[in-house]
Amino acid sequence: MTRISVTVDGSTYSDEVEPRMLLVHYLREVVGKVGTVIGCDTSNCGACTVHLDGVSVKSCNLLAVQADGHEVSTIEGLARDGVLHPMQEAFRACHALQCGYCTPGMIMQSLDVVRENPTPSEEEIRKGLEGNLCRCTGYHNIVRAVEQGAAAMAGSRTADVMAGE
Repeated sequence: MTRISVTVDGSTYSDEVEPRMLLVHYLREVVGKVGTVIGCDTSNCGACTVHLDGVSVKSCNLLAVQADGHEVSTIEGLARDGVLHPMQEAFRACHALQCGYCTPGMIMQSLDVVRENPTPSEEEIRKGLEGNLCRCTGYHNIVRAVEQGAAAMAGSRTADVMAGE
């Protein structure tokens, strides 16, 4: 067993884990962040995407010990005080989901796309989401949601600057 200390959605956890435990299993089974789903265990589908120190990673492809000393953000950490994050709200408003299984990873990857480029084109969004699969629906509404989420996030940043934050 190996002791790790990981900050997940703003709370620090210190646990003994098997050195071979995957980050996705740690998040779900130890920390209780079940919004991070297991899709394929091979890093092909992206359903398990989370942010490690602000950058999207597939948590089925990382060991929990690799997150030791780092910060992990999950889908559960996005909403604040019961208010959806702008990207979550855009996915809801644009009906960018069907069964919802891929949605947590898709949203987390979308945030990474927008972090890298706050105003991505449709082509850039599609390229940025290549590693995340949706088996239920076409990607048209997902792309629309990312565009809408990016615009809402840009508006929030502008409002924060205008308010002096």
